Amino acid sequence: MKFRTLDVVQIGLYLVALVLLTPLVGGFMANVFSGEKHLMKPIFGKLENRVYKVCRIDPSGEMNWKEYTLALLAFNLVGFILVFIFQEMQRYLPINPRHLPAVSWDLAFNTAVSFVTNTNWQSYAGETTMSYFVQMLGLTVQNFLSAATGIVVVLPFIRGIVRKKTDAIGNFWVDVTRTTLYILVPLSVFLAMVLVGEGTVQTLSNYRNVQTLGGQEQVIPVGPAASQIAIKQLGSNGGGFFNMNSTHPFENPTPLTDFLEMLSILLIGSGLVYTYGKMIGSMRQAFVIWSVMMAMFIGMLSVSLYSEWKFHPAYVSTPTMEGKETRFGITNSVIWEVATTSASNGSVNAMHDSMTPLSGLVALVNMMTGEVIFGGVGAGLYGMFHFILLTVFIAGLMVGRTPEYLGKKIETYEVKMAVIGVVAPSAAILILTAIGSVTHAGLSAINNSGPHGFSEILYAFTSAAANNGSAFAGLNTNTVFYNLTQAAGMLIGRYAVIIPILAISGSLARKKSIPPSPGTFPTDTPLFGFLLVGVIIIISALTFFPALALGPVVEHFLMLAGKTF
Repeated sequence: MKFRTLDVVQIGLYLVALVLLTPLVGGFMANVFSGEKHLMKPIFGKLENRVYKVCRIDPSGEMNWKEYTLALLAFNLVGFILVFIFQEMQRYLPINPRHLPAVSWDLAFNTAVSFVTNTNWQSYAGETTMSYFVQMLGLTVQNFLSAATGIVVVLPFIRGIVRKKTDAIGNFWVDVTRTTLYILVPLSVFLAMVLVGEGTVQTLSNYRNVQTLGGQEQVIPVGPAASQIAIKQLGSNGGGFFNMNSTHPFENPTPLTDFLEMLSILLIGSGLVYTYGKMIGSMRQAFVIWSVMMAMFIGMLSVSLYSEWKFHPAYVSTPTMEGKETRFGITNSVIWEVATTSASNGSVNAMHDSMTPLSGLVALVNMMTGEVIFGGVGAGLYGMFHFILLTVFIAGLMVGRTPEYLGKKIETYEVKMAVIGVVAPSAAILILTAIGSVTHAGLSAINNSGPHGFSEILYAFTSAAANNGSAFAGLNTNTVFYNLTQAAGMLIGRYAVIIPILAISGSLARKKSIPPSPGTFPTDTPLFGFLLVGVIIIISALTFFPALALGPVVEHFLMLAGKTF
């Protein structure tokens, strides 16, 4: 087998579609957040006003950063409590045709944290664990609300840049309502209808009992999958309705659904960069950020494609199809792998455990960068803001001036907050991986020995703390140890990044705007883009290289010597 012209066409179509749709989606979102006229306003405008009236929200009132943060945390806490209760009360709730019992407390805790933090890590098989009620009213609802939470965190930072000498950075309740009604719901309804038309299941009927050709009885699980699949991709959630996620033909039945789901993973995250440029009044700033994201994405995609298509002496055939979906082939599996780990999405159409060590390294590095290569909806951009401020700070030291970003001085407070936003998730990954690698509770769950087994543990905690949710597979995480430690990683990875960026937003909003001077380091040039890439790579390399060396790096060299695990 050789890398074919068709594979090049598939990659090209994917990238071109993303480039063309980015300004369309980004421009629409900018209109929504700015309160301007847009396509969905006549349809959902009255509903938006009704929500404010019922919930007693003053849409003209604004919050300071502490009030905005408390509203966000309270909103997420209520979501966590409801999802946890739904799982514990599952046997008594309606729309449970399989009469599934309550979920164990530790798994329910892990799942509730997972879906509220937009991680969507799954230590369970959906078709044998969760009722239709829990899937729809618990998990799917959180797919919308956790995605909306991530998106709205970008808005206070934009307002902090644009506004001067004020404590007001917006209204959380208005932001999350508009995001859900005008952006997530319409896009999800459209995608769900396309998925149903292509064969993705959407029904409340009970599972089907059929006779196989061998005369055996087989239970075919069905359910309201399409509605959950649409928002799981668009909201960079990634949680599968079925255990096999998007390798399952009822979730991802055709090449068209595969393409649309892959595109949806990056669509909103990419569009938000355009939204940022439009709202701050500088598309050059947005283009530099977007170019950095795209360059890193293409670089990672190239490494993974090279590794998967290259001959490796440890394999009998080349390239290997182990763990990949035969309907879509190697290239589509690799595009999905790189997209889902770049976007904190977590869905899979192939098993990452079966990828070559270099491909596994790419997936890990994508997450270890802080998920800033497009990233989750909102999360990628506000994670990138931390690195931008650190880059501006370093550039300021180089030119001997107080660092500035878009007319706002970046001082000690902003740098400290940015450091917390970068260091906290990284520390969670390394500390939890170390605990998992030296304790019986951690080691007893691995499926492979040697560096591959270590990679399984490292991947699990990286996926959790990076709020990605994809699984390396080969690791039984449905234990009390992993359910609780991963939940801790998810919470740190989400809120230790969100709270600092909101604090930075409040600080910037209070500052006056200063005009650029000859000593101002421009942040809308290719040079700044190169510096930004360098800061991201250097920080990630210095932080994680020792752990990566023990896992995928050493496994790669052992594989070249003919040894596998």
